[in-house]
Amino acid sequence: MAWYNDRGKASESVLCTKVQLRRNLSAYPFPVALEPTSANEVLQQLSPPLEALGFRKINFPDISAIMATSYVEKHYASPAFASAGGPRALLLQEKPDIAVTLCGEDHLRICCILPGLDPREAFSHASEIERVLDGEAELAFDPELGYLTQSPADLGTGLSVSVMLFLPALSESLCIGSLASHLGKLGLSLRGGFGEGVSASCGLFELSNRATLGKEEGEILSLVEEVALQILEREENARRTIRKEPLDRLTDRIRRSEAILRSALLISSEEFLRLFADVRLGIALGIIRGITYEQLSTLLVEGMPATLTLSSDTTPRSEHARDRLRAQRIQALLHEA
Repeated sequence: MAWYNDRGKASESVLCTKVQLRRNLSAYPFPVALEPTSANEVLQQLSPPLEALGFRKINFPDISAIMATSYVEKHYASPAFASAGGPRALLLQEKPDIAVTLCGEDHLRICCILPGLDPREAFSHASEIERVLDGEAELAFDPELGYLTQSPADLGTGLSVSVMLFLPALSESLCIGSLASHLGKLGLSLRGGFGEGVSASCGLFELSNRATLGKEEGEILSLVEEVALQILEREENARRTIRKEPLDRLTDRIRRSEAILRSALLISSEEFLRLFADVRLGIALGIIRGITYEQLSTLLVEGMPATLTLSSDTTPRSEHARDRLRAQRIQALLHEA
């Protein structure tokens, strides 16, 4: 899965790039007014061409809430899609990672996730799938407004481009808030990678575009990529400053975090995110050598509550049991190195 296959450009500071195209069919009302019969017609029209390409279909009304949440944790579906009612489906392809949600917030959303910083390649893969589906049904399009979407904020290209960045040095320097404010003036947003705001303690942040109307796809792709590279340069400068200072306290904190990952009996989700940030920074600074970026990024998904629960032979019946299972899973994966 590309989300944690941490091999790509600038892998020290970029986990992945995610491109999403929001589209609707002209023959049907938006999903908010879509009757179940019509929703099933959309599914019957769009699912077969995707399945013919090797996509695996998951009917969300047929799966458990835990499994649905696991797909959210893997960034294949949104929380709103997972919790919605009515007929809807996720169609999933790996290598490259492409997820298509049908009858969610829009009739269809095409999402491609690639490792590293690669928005144009991700857009290319998503566009190929769009061309296939455009041949099966007429997409709702207006010459002035562009692609018509359920949310007016998505009108125009219907294109969302986001990059998951690891910015521990900038986060520690307490300049993320001012940076996010400045990016807002450019039509971009910078928020915590898990939706908890720009004060994210784990150092993960998602950079994405806000505006889609009045901008062309290439303009959006270039803006997000160029700003991401500028932020990465600022992060590297901040790390150089750290390297010039005495590292005893930071090294001690990082090694303690590594020790907890390797030996703790219980690790909560919140604690894991903090430990993740310390250890990943330790790898970048050369303090830690026995753990890889790929291992950490794998754990970033597999350590999430729903995905962790699904990986167990027996369902953890309490948060305590899940924290114990998380610690065991972390130590098993690190032991495999």
